[in-house]
Amino acid sequence: MMMDSAYWIDRLGLLPHPEGGYYKETYRSTEEVISNALPSRFPGNRALSTAIYFLLEKGNFSAFHRIKSDEIWHFYDGNPILIHAIDANGNLTTYKLGNLHSEGVFPQITIPANTWFASETTGDFSLAGCTVSPGFDFNDFEMADRESLINLYKEHRAIIEQFTR
Repeated sequence: MMMDSAYWIDRLGLLPHPEGGYYKETYRSTEEVISNALPSRFPGNRALSTAIYFLLEKGNFSAFHRIKSDEIWHFYDGNPILIHAIDANGNLTTYKLGNLHSEGVFPQITIPANTWFASETTGDFSLAGCTVSPGFDFNDFEMADRESLINLYKEHRAIIEQFTR
C-alpha cells in the first residue's frame, strides 16, 4: 500500500491546523511547570512537554507564526520540508528537514522560542512531528499579520507575502 497524505490523515486522525496543514496532539505531559517557575512570557502553568504529528500537502503551507517555547521538528515520511525562520535580529534561515543528510537535509531541527517561522513541503506531502517544551498552549501561539511582519522585516517581503494569508 502506498502511503500518501490521505493515508496518513486517515490513519493518524489528523485535523486541519489553524496555521495550515494537518495535526494531531499525541502527547501532553501530565506534569506541569507552575507559572512562577517559568519565564514571564508565559501567562500561566504549562505542561512539561507536548508533541504532535504535523502533515503538509503540496499546494498548502504552514503560515508564519511564532510560539513562546522552543519547538523541535522530527521528520517521519514523504518529501523534505523547508522551514523558513526569521529570528529577532531579522536573519532569515531556511532549514531542510528530511532524510537526505548527504544533501544537507537532516531528520531533526529546532526552532527557538519567539522565532517567526513558516513551512512547506518540497513534494506531494511531508509528515513530521513537533515537540514543544514547555508544552504548547494556544495562548502562546501568534499568527503573523502580513503587513506588521513586513514592516518589521522589509528585506523579507517576498517570502512573508508567500507564507502569510
